[in-house]
Amino acid sequence: MSTKLCPKIILEGTRLTFKTEIAFSLNEHARIVGPRSYRYHSPLISAEWCAFTNFPWGRGLINFEPHEEAQAMETYHTWMRLFELQRYYSWIIDRFHISTRAYQWMNYARDYDFCWLEQRLLQQGFRLVFLNRSPESFAAAREERLKVSGNPRQYDDLSLFVTEQALMRRLVSESTLPRLELDISNNDIPAAVEYIADWMEQTGGLYLD
Repeated sequence: MSTKLCPKIILEGTRLTFKTEIAFSLNEHARIVGPRSYRYHSPLISAEWCAFTNFPWGRGLINFEPHEEAQAMETYHTWMRLFELQRYYSWIIDRFHISTRAYQWMNYARDYDFCWLEQRLLQQGFRLVFLNRSPESFAAAREERLKVSGNPRQYDDLSLFVTEQALMRRLVSESTLPRLELDISNNDIPAAVEYIADWMEQTGGLYLD
């Protein structure tokens, strides 16, 4: 077993579960990526990037339209090949294929088969963390997010998040990846980060053979 840290973590969950904040914290955590004397560009990527359209809050790998399906699937294949080519490095992903499945099912009644992707992710040592919260805790999380959001209207209807979370919980349960379900209802991001670090250490998720 190598002593080089190269964890691979996919964070999934609906909006307002602090995935991005947790992703940034993990990407600078000494137990996850090693001690650092200065900041540098270790990879943190997201399927939520709206890279398919030339306007803010447009479409991307999660919310693509049916005519963009081929582009989305090619993007997934490209990301997966990149992970394989750079196996011995850390990768932290803020939303990925579970989010795509949930959005596409809720909006187009289309369920994408990502078994091929999960098989290859598993071979590269990827692990899945499902961040979730109680329905009644979404309101307080929204208040915090509205302090910094550039697109506050996306948080108007919290019932959509509750519905999406229920669907995502089912989809996560179908995943073949090693997974952790973590309740973030208390909004304690530092505690969540430490819990994930503990889980990664205890289950051998920090290193590759």
